[in-house]
Amino acid sequence: MSEEETRQSESSPEASGVTVSDIQELIRRKEEIEAQIKANYDVLESQKDVGMNEPLVDREGYPRSDVDLYQVRTARHNIVCLQNDHKAVMKQVEEALHQLHARDKEKQARDLAEAHREATNHGQSQGLSPSQAFAKVNSISPGSPASIAGLQVDDEIVEFGSVNTQNFQSLHNIGSVVQHSEGVI
Repeated sequence: MSEEETRQSESSPEASGVTVSDIQELIRRKEEIEAQIKANYDVLESQKDVGMNEPLVDREGYPRSDVDLYQVRTARHNIVCLQNDHKAVMKQVEEALHQLHARDKEKQARDLAEAHREATNHGQSQGLSPSQAFAKVNSISPGSPASIAGLQVDDEIVEFGSVNTQNFQSLHNIGSVVQHSEGVI
């Protein structure tokens, strides 16, 4: 295993929990590789725009005398190797980002579940049942969002967005939730 492969496997996202600084380091390495690729392409351009695919022999099959063949072949080789390294680093970045976001999503779900448990425990400690209603539906306008959602007269409202029995003060609370949710599907 080469030194570069060893470094890559040690900093692999599977090796441990990925942090933002790990991803920043991978991105820094990606940018270094891109700079090296550009430098090698500049070498090819300086050799009469030889590029990656132009022949290095003339029509008669002799090596071209107008370019430095060693420099062109070395630059081409370096570009291919660096493109492979770039691909590997990009795969590591992708895996690290997936792992970081999955971990954050799990943490967010745990935090939400914990907050819900605390709210339920808090409501029960105050003697409130978790399903105690704070409002009752008096009327429904045909074709309204409430009608489309299936609300009916005499339905009891237990929770409306973030409004519940513990924090309900007036219908202005519900209006505020609706106002902040406009256009959100």
